Amino acid sequence: MKSTKKLCAMALAIALPATLALTACGNDNEGTTGGPTGSNGDNTLTVWTWDPSFNIYAMQEAEKVYQKDHPDFKLNIVETPWDDLQTKLTTLAQSQAFDELPDIFLMQNNAFQKNVINYPDLFTDFSDSGIDFSEFPDGVLAYSVLDGVNYGVPFDAGTAIGAYRTDILEEAGLTISDFTDTTYERFIELGEQVKNETGKALLSGVAGEADTIMMMLQSAGASLFDAEGNPTITDNEALLAAIETYKELVDKGILTQVNSWDEYIATLVNGEVAGTINGVWIVGSIQTAEDQSGNWDITNLPKLGTAGATNYSANGGSSWAISSTANAELAQDFLKATFAGSTELYDTILPQAGAVANWTPAGDSSVYAEPQEFFSGEPIFQKVVEFGSSVPQNNTGAYYYEGRDAVSAAITQIIGGADPETALADAQKNVEFAMN
Repeated sequence: MKSTKKLCAMALAIALPATLALTACGNDNEGTTGGPTGSNGDNTLTVWTWDPSFNIYAMQEAEKVYQKDHPDFKLNIVETPWDDLQTKLTTLAQSQAFDELPDIFLMQNNAFQKNVINYPDLFTDFSDSGIDFSEFPDGVLAYSVLDGVNYGVPFDAGTAIGAYRTDILEEAGLTISDFTDTTYERFIELGEQVKNETGKALLSGVAGEADTIMMMLQSAGASLFDAEGNPTITDNEALLAAIETYKELVDKGILTQVNSWDEYIATLVNGEVAGTINGVWIVGSIQTAEDQSGNWDITNLPKLGTAGATNYSANGGSSWAISSTANAELAQDFLKATFAGSTELYDTILPQAGAVANWTPAGDSSVYAEPQEFFSGEPIFQKVVEFGSSVPQNNTGAYYYEGRDAVSAAITQIIGGADPETALADAQKNVEFAMN
C-alpha cells in the first residue's frame, strides 16, 4: 500500500477521541479448525489502515478468505490516514496507552525501522508465527527487520508506473508508445504537445509533497542518504536534476499542483489531467472512474539525464504490523493464512486494486497475465512485474521522512524562486539537526 501518500511530522501529538480507544478483542474459535484463541472470547481483530479502494478493500477480502475456516472471525477496520496513524502511534507510545492500540496496523515501509527503534513496545515480533519469510524478496523484507527479527509482513509492491488516458493522448496525436522508454527532456516536449492540443495538464500532484521527486531520485539509483545513513541532500547531482525537472514541469503547466490527496485523485477520475506517475497501487483509485474503462494504459517512467538513470522506480510499499496486544497469536495466524499464504486473496485483489504482491508465490498465478479491460485490454500486471525487476535499490535511511520533509520544504521554496543550492543546504542542516 500505498503507499505513500500522506506524510506527517512525527513530533505532533493529538489527543485520541474516545471512539478510537479500541480495546483488543479475543477469539473462542467455536466450531472452527482449532486455531488460536484470544483472551476476551470475541473472535475480532481491529485494524488501522488507509485508502478504501486499496488497503481497506484488501483487508475486507482477507477477512472473507479467513472466514472460510473461521466462520466466527471478524475484522473491525478503522479507516486511518497514514499521517493520522503515525501521530496516533507516537501519542500512544509516549503515553504508554497500549490498551488503545489496534491489533493490526499498516506501516509505510520507509517508516518501519524508525518506529521499531523509537517505540519497540508497540510491536510484536513474528518469531513464533510460522510465516515463511523466505517467500518475500529480501529487499522488501529488510524494511521490517531489525537485528534479525521480523516485525512485519510485507504487503504491496510500490513499483512505479506511468498511467495515461489513451483517448486524451490520441486527441494530441500521441500514443502510449511515445511515453515508453523515454527521457524527461522528451517527456516535457510531449507534455507541451498535450497541453497545446487538449488544454489539459499531463500530470498532477499535491503541492509541497515530494513523491515525484523521490521517484525520480530512486530511478537514478540515488538517495537522500549514503550507506552510513548520513544525509546527502547537498552536492547531490540526481536530486538537483530531479528538482530542476520538477520545477520545469510545474512552470510549463505540464504538472498541475493541487492542495490535497483527495483533489489529486479528483483530477484523475474527473478527466482534468491526461495521466499520472505513481506507485502501481494508484490503479485502484483510477478504476473508480468506471466511465473511463478502456481508455487507460500504462508504461514505464521517463528517465533523468544523469549517470545511472533508468526508466524504473518505486513509490510507497507497506507492511502489516501486529501491536503488543493480547490478540497477537490470532493476528499472526490471520496474516499467515492470508497475506503470507493465500493465492486466492491476491488473485482477487490484483485486478480490482492493483495490489501487486510481495509474497512471491502469488506471482506465479495466471491472473497476472490476464488482459485488463479497463487498461485497454493489456496485461498490465505482467508489465508491472517486469518493471519491478529493474527498480534500482537505494538507501532510505532511518531518517527518511525527516529528509523527505526537508526536501519537500526546499521544493516549495525553489518553485517560489529561491536559489536551489541555498534551499537544499538549509534542508541538509535541518536533517542533521533532527538526527542529532
